[in-house]
Amino acid sequence: MVEEVRNIHREVLPNGLSIITEEMQHIRSVSIGIWIKTGSRDEDLQWNGISHFVEHMVFKGTKHRTAEDIARQIDSIGGNMDAFTAKECISFNVKVLDDHLPIAMDVLSDLVLNPVFDATDISRERGVILEEIKMDEDSPDYLVHEIFTQNFWKDHPLGKPILGTKDTVRKFERDPVMDFYGQRFAPGNLIICAAGHLKHQHFVDLVAKHFDQMKPMKNGFHSPKPKIVPRIIMRNKKALEQVQICVGVPSHPITHERRHASYILNTLLGGGMSSRLFQNIRERQGLAYAIYSDLTPYRDTGCLSVYAGTSRESAPKVVQSIVSEFRKLKMDEVPPDELRRAKDQLKGSLMLSLESSTARMSNLARQEMYFDHFYGLDELIEKIESVTAEEVKELANQFFHTDSIAVTVLGNLNGLKLTREQLAC
Repeated sequence: MVEEVRNIHREVLPNGLSIITEEMQHIRSVSIGIWIKTGSRDEDLQWNGISHFVEHMVFKGTKHRTAEDIARQIDSIGGNMDAFTAKECISFNVKVLDDHLPIAMDVLSDLVLNPVFDATDISRERGVILEEIKMDEDSPDYLVHEIFTQNFWKDHPLGKPILGTKDTVRKFERDPVMDFYGQRFAPGNLIICAAGHLKHQHFVDLVAKHFDQMKPMKNGFHSPKPKIVPRIIMRNKKALEQVQICVGVPSHPITHERRHASYILNTLLGGGMSSRLFQNIRERQGLAYAIYSDLTPYRDTGCLSVYAGTSRESAPKVVQSIVSEFRKLKMDEVPPDELRRAKDQLKGSLMLSLESSTARMSNLARQEMYFDHFYGLDELIEKIESVTAEEVKELANQFFHTDSIAVTVLGNLNGLKLTREQLAC
C-alpha cells in the first residue's frame, strides 16, 4: 500500500479560535465544519437539552438572513448543510463544490455569529422539539438505550438525553437561550475545520475575515467525571411486541492508550456479521434479528454495550448468551485467524470511513478536541496491527465483572425477572 501523507495544517487566531485544514487535491468538494467543544454533558441539569435547542435556533434567522434565505442560498449552490448536537460537542457543517467556498463560509459564519433568537421562533421551535422527543420515544431501540444511559451515568449530565425532556424544553425562553449562546459560542471554544479541494492560507483568510472580531473569553466547561452504578432496570411497556435488551459495562475514555485493543474487543464481540454475538445468538440459536455491540468512549469515561431485540420467552436466554460470550473472552485467548479477521475488518472500515471530505473534516475536529496530535492512517493501522490476543484477553478481564454489568430490559415483561446471579461471568 502506498503511504498516504495527509496534508494537514493547523493555526490558532489571536483570539483563541483554532483552524484546521486538510487539502485533498483529487476531489472537487470542500466540507467545512464549525465545532463547539461543549455539548449536552456540560449543561446544568435544569437546562438539559439547551445545546440541541440552540443548534436548531441558529437556522431560524440571523441579522442578515431569514430562515428561508439560509435554505435558498445553500440550495442554490447545490450544497448540503447539516448540524448535530452530541454529548461533548455541537457541529454546524456544510459541503459544497470548491468554487462555492466563500458563499458557504459566509452563510455558515452568519449562523454561528449573528443568530437573532426571535421569541416567536423560540416558542414555535419548542413545539418542534417536543415532537422530536415523542418521535424518539416511539422508537423502542432508541428508548432502551436512553433508559440504559440515564441509569448508567445516573444523576450526571452525561446520562441525560441530548434533546432534553418535555419539562426542561418547555422552560426554554429567550433569556436562557441568549445566556447559553453567549457563554459557549466563544473563540476559545470553537474549532473551524475544512477538508477537500482548498488552500490552507486562503481558508484561514476567509475565517479570519468573519471571526477575528470575536472577543477572547475564558470558558472551562467541563462537568466532573461521572460515577457509574451498574443496575438492573426492568421497564414495562405493554404495547411492544419485542423485548429490548441493553447490557453494558464501563470501558476506557477516548484517549486511553489501550483504545485500539478496545476496538478489537468490540469488533470480535459484536461488530458485524462475523462477530461472536451475531453468529451465536442470531445464526446458531435464532433468538434475535438485531444484535450488536457498541463502544461509546467520552473524555473521562466510556461504555461497551450490547443491544438485542428478542421475544419475552427468549429474553433470559439472550442475556445468558451475551454474558457467556463475556466469559469466553475472559477465559480463552482469541484464535489467530479470528484476531486477523477482526483487525482486517477494523482497518477496512477505517479506510472506508475516511474517503469523503465530510468524514475527513469530522475526523480533524475530533482529533483536535481529544488529542494533541493528528494520526495518519498508517499510524492507526500500525496500532491496530500491534494488538495481541493476550491484550484482548486482559482487557476482557478488566471490563467484564459480574458486579459491573448494567442491564436494561424494556417491553411487555409480564413478570419477567432478572437477577445478578444470571449475570455471573
